[in-house]
Amino acid sequence: MTSSGLRVKGKSSLNATLTVALDAMGGDHGPEMVIAGADLARLRYPQVRYIFFGDEARIAPLLQRRKALHALAVVHHTDSLVSNEIKPSAALRSGRQSSMRLAIDAVAAGQADCVVSAGNTGALMAMAKIVLKTLPGIDRPAIASFLPTSRGETVMLDLGANIECDADNLVQFAVMGAIFARTVLGVPEPTIGLLNVGAEQLKGNETLRSAADILRSIPLPGSFHGFVEGNDVPAGTVDVVVTDGFTGNVALKIAEGMGKLYSGFLQSTFRSSVMARFGFLMASGAFRKLRARVDPRRYNGGMFLGLSGVCVKSHGGTDAFGFANAIGVAVDLVAEGFNDRIQEELKRLAPAQPPATLAV
Repeated sequence: MTSSGLRVKGKSSLNATLTVALDAMGGDHGPEMVIAGADLARLRYPQVRYIFFGDEARIAPLLQRRKALHALAVVHHTDSLVSNEIKPSAALRSGRQSSMRLAIDAVAAGQADCVVSAGNTGALMAMAKIVLKTLPGIDRPAIASFLPTSRGETVMLDLGANIECDADNLVQFAVMGAIFARTVLGVPEPTIGLLNVGAEQLKGNETLRSAADILRSIPLPGSFHGFVEGNDVPAGTVDVVVTDGFTGNVALKIAEGMGKLYSGFLQSTFRSSVMARFGFLMASGAFRKLRARVDPRRYNGGMFLGLSGVCVKSHGGTDAFGFANAIGVAVDLVAEGFNDRIQEELKRLAPAQPPATLAV
């Protein structure tokens, strides 16, 4: 982590000016949180420029208080925003001039290199898919992020974009997830696992078994470990965990809920007596390290893998620290040529695909 507390995979490889489009009105605390987050990200990425899309009457005064960020920023005014309650289909129809849509349009038009939003996930996915479209050889985009494990960090996808997936989708997710692990986590040869109800080859449904057969037979940007179970995720058994969006989203929400539960248990335990409070004071340094290690803000920033442009979804309830990390994910993906790497891998894999499987 840097002196600012931001999560980093290492020294940034960014050596040229890059522009980030920000949905300033997205999230529970925009635009204040968005602008504060961009100011934090500026410390790690001084070359980055920002376009803030949203209500200029609210954005401009906030930027005026942050002179260094103000010098790197442009504001594109719009009165329209996408609410958290609106359905994706309605957002597509009525949100053409919203801060979210205009930020995505900026990437499609080449005015920005990537977009980050803490707004409505379904609307963001729908708009990004329509405007940016999927990469050649990718049928469906997937939401990917990383989770803390006993060995470091693990990439997991899909986290909710696709409720049902076939074997080809899972194989595509595996390829994209492995490149994501290389790009964001700096893992040179990531191991890949399919989330299943057991590690044995005969476990699971036909889709999982078919995907496993394909992954065993093709050259991957990493290596295929096989099936993994739920307890393998926090153990860090593999670097990339692949599953459908239904299972991935359920697993993610359970992990988040358990983290909050244990945090509550710890707080109530250390408040239970004078001796318990004294013990907490004695161990406060260790608990600060623990809190930093499992802080969900450090893992904020879910990438919509498979789109022709870089689009990162921040948690809607995050703060400036978390949003800065989401910006960092987007910048790293652009700086490392993430989408170019996906296309290179898909072209390399094309001759290896069995005739009846992936058309990539």
